[in-house]
Amino acid sequence: MKTITIVLLAFLSTSFTDIEQLNVGDKAPKTDLKMESVDGKKASLADLAKENGLCVIFSCNTCPYVIGWEDRYNEIEAACAKNNIGFVLVNSNEAKRNGADSMKEMIGHAKEKGYGKYAYVVDENHVVADAFGATKTPDVFLFNGKMELAYKGAIDDNMKQKDSVKEPYLKNAVEAMVAGKPINPGETKAIGCSIKRVS
Repeated sequence: MKTITIVLLAFLSTSFTDIEQLNVGDKAPKTDLKMESVDGKKASLADLAKENGLCVIFSCNTCPYVIGWEDRYNEIEAACAKNNIGFVLVNSNEAKRNGADSMKEMIGHAKEKGYGKYAYVVDENHVVADAFGATKTPDVFLFNGKMELAYKGAIDDNMKQKDSVKEPYLKNAVEAMVAGKPINPGETKAIGCSIKRVS
């Protein structure tokens, strides 16, 4: 039994966690892939990007880390909109598509949490997550106007308490990027639930 467990863990590690990740400066992949949103429309990352770029957050409906951080989604979207940056939430949890991360559940969650101003899309077969190297929910990727990765990682340094945040990494990255200043840090560690992939 121990041998089987070790083999299974090795398989999961190789298949799902050792995927190649985008580096700062890389161009966004899969930008023309159309994905269905909770509003019934289909849109690609290219459609959703604005003049100064696009903020992509891999998210879902039930992860405790998403639930802890999503009270900041609307504020982040507003900051992006103010700076002419697009904003999208991407659900890549294909293994839960017939359950907690079905389109029906996504629509209900978006309504409950007030996601009305932006797209919340289904990444079928986690194609976009695989291309990005996204592993967590939430996992942030901020692209500039040339769709080059400017920042990736966490939203901020305090998932549990918005009022206790000391380092709003993503907001700082948005402001620095638009001002043409260096983003520091340009990368932080994404902390969250694993994206639920299928083999």
